Formats: sequence, structure tokens, C-alpha cells
Amino acid sequence: MKSRRYFLRSSSALIALPFLESFGFRRFASAASQAPATPPRRMVFLGTGYGVTEDSWFPSEEQPGKDYDMPPGLKPLERHRANFSIVHQLSNRWSRSGHEGSTFWLTGANQFEGGATFRNSISADQVAATEFGQHTRFPSIQLSGADPDMGHAGHGPGLSMAWDARGKPVAGLNSPLDLYHRLFSPDNTPPEDRQQLLEQKRSVLDAVLEDAQDLQRGLARNDGEKLEEYFDSIRDIETRLVRDEDWQSIPKPEAPVPAPPAGPVGKGEVEVMYDLMIAAMQTDSTRVLTYRQPISTLLTSLGIKVAAHDMSHYSPGERRDASQRRDLAQSELLAGLLDRLKGTKEADGSSLFDHVSLVYGSNLRTVHRTENCPTILSGGGAGVKLGHNLVMPKNTPLCNAWLTLLHGVGVNVARHGDSTGILPGLLT
Repeated sequence: MKSRRYFLRSSSALIALPFLESFGFRRFASAASQAPATPPRRMVFLGTGYGVTEDSWFPSEEQPGKDYDMPPGLKPLERHRANFSIVHQLSNRWSRSGHEGSTFWLTGANQFEGGATFRNSISADQVAATEFGQHTRFPSIQLSGADPDMGHAGHGPGLSMAWDARGKPVAGLNSPLDLYHRLFSPDNTPPEDRQQLLEQKRSVLDAVLEDAQDLQRGLARNDGEKLEEYFDSIRDIETRLVRDEDWQSIPKPEAPVPAPPAGPVGKGEVEVMYDLMIAAMQTDSTRVLTYRQPISTLLTSLGIKVAAHDMSHYSPGERRDASQRRDLAQSELLAGLLDRLKGTKEADGSSLFDHVSLVYGSNLRTVHRTENCPTILSGGGAGVKLGHNLVMPKNTPLCNAWLTLLHGVGVNVARHGDSTGILPGLLT
């Protein structure tokens, strides 16, 4: 029994969604063969570690609305002024560590709740994936930049920015080439062999379920809770197997972009990742993406010799210059992504930008300050107010913004993380 459990828990299916027939997975194959009559909505979360240069990135809170002075750190975004908003005073009250920005950024969890040493909860992207993932080959795609300093790059624990319904980390793809092959490389295993492999997996799964049900009799409460968590993992595997069966006869889309080189790093990596994210949405391979961006390699690619952590503790001089150059590079990259989103046409003649809810930001403001998180909202997918410098009441829960965006794209959950309600001030 132990060997079976180990095999199942090591399966990639553990990251699948924990819902089964109620999600209608059997309809995937027919749904995938036709383009939706109305372009679907998508969600994209772009997270950066180590925050921003506070006094040159944020607009003044004394200039709310449209007529604000564009700060130096956002100057590359000037041509998109009407297409994004900066939001002030969003905070995650439970985030206490200055260098764990992406760990709780999309979850709003209290890691010490109930006396735990560490816990997390579901991230906003995975909430969206429960809805949008019914219609695409991949419920969501997680990207985690190939940064050798990722463990100390202001991101904290986790395999990406995504966390599942049990608060477990969801693994991410670490390079543009990994993403390219995930999206477009065909599986060369003959269909009949793939089907046989699926049947073999299913027979093992059935046997494990029978054994696990036998174990339920006479268990203590704590063991029963552990077994229930185990059943959650089994349900995840069932979901993945059903998805594999439905999708295996459908060829992957033809790649709209050439395969990336093996090793773009830093700024080049982000550029290629952005291109592939566009391609993933173009082909409707997924409608939910997160990208935990590299920092150390970005600095190196800019010719900056200051270490990422040292840069974040900036003071006048070399460190501050490095921090500001980092801000400019990231703003230039984001401006390029917005160019592509606006230039990519949907089947009905609208742009991809019109149907995307895009977030750029961090749970860290600057140095070790975790309140008033840097937040940029863009895209027309969630119906948020664009072109504004928006100042929320002090210590507004960051999760209120995520709840507002989720409602805006049609995922009407009651709450998320420590949210207290939606933010009408974000909506048009």
C-alpha cells in the first residue's frame, strides 16, 4: 500500500483540480473543437520580487484620478496611460516577511493560523482556474523564472505563485522552452499505447481506492483527516486521467511563434515568456497564467553587478541606481506586453487586451515594507477603471482587489483570502 501511495503522490496529476463530474470534464473534447462565439476572458498575474523603488515608481497620492504626473519608474508605460491604473493602499495584513512576496501575494493567507508553522490557502489564479479550466487543455499555466537566486529573489517558498485548494504549492515551468514544449510539442507516443497507459493508471487507482476505503474503518480522528486529504489527492488524479482521455485525440495547435532558444535569461527570458503567454491565449490553450519573474538574471542582463538582495536595500548610490534601472526595464517589458495584447486580434475583431484581466505587482513595497503593495491593473477583461491613479482607504485588503477581479471576469465566489468585499472604486 505504501508503494502505491508514494507513486500516486509523485504523479503530476496531483496538481490537477480536485473537482470531477460537476465540472463537466467529459465535454472538453467537443468544446475544444470550436472557437467560442464570444472571446473568452482570461486572467494574468505577473509577480516581481523585492518590490520597487518607492519614491520614483509610485505616483503621488495627492494626484488621484487621470491627471497625475507619470513617475520616472513608469515612464516607459506613458503610451499606455489610458490602459492601466495604479492602485495605492492595498495590503496583506498577514504578510510579515519582506522577502516572501509571491508566497502569499495571491492567497492572503495567515501562515500561522491555528498554531501552524506554515500554511497557505488557494491562490486567486487557481480560483479562476476552477471556472475557466473546464474549457481548455490546461486549466492554468504557472511560470517561474529560471533564476539561480530564486530562493532568495524576494519570492519566498513555493514552486510558483500558484497554490491549490489545499494550500499546497503548484509547480511551475522554469524556462520559455519548457513552456513552448508544453504548449506545442506533439506527444509521439502512438494513441493506442497512450490509451493503454491510461487504462493501467486507472486500474492502479481503483485498487488504491479500495484499499483506502478499507482503512477508514476504526481510524482515529487525526488519521481520518489524513485519509480525507489522501482522498483529495486521489480525486485530483481522477480528474487528470479524465482530461488526458478527452484531449489525447485532439492535436495540439500549430505554434504561432518559432521555438525559443534554449537559454534566454533575464530580460530576454521575460520577453520570450510574454510572447509565449500571448500564444497560449491565442490558441486558447489556457485562460489563466501566472509568472513569478526572475530578478537576479534580469539585473545581470542589464549589466548591473549589484546583487538582487543588496539592490532591494537601496540607498543613494549604486544600489539605488540598480533599483531604478530594474524598474525601468520591467516597465519597458510590461509596455511591450501591452503592445502585443492590443495588437493581437480576436475572431470577432476585438483585441486580446479587451478580454484579459492583467495584474502586475508584488506583495512587497520596498526594502522590508509589506504594506501598500505596488499594484498595476490593466486589460479590459474585468471591467476595472483604467487610466487612473487610484487611492484606496489605508490598509484595504489586497484580497479585495482579487475578489473584485474574479467577479469582473465572471467567477462569483463569496470571498477570497482575508477579503471583506469587492472594491466599487476599481470598477467602471
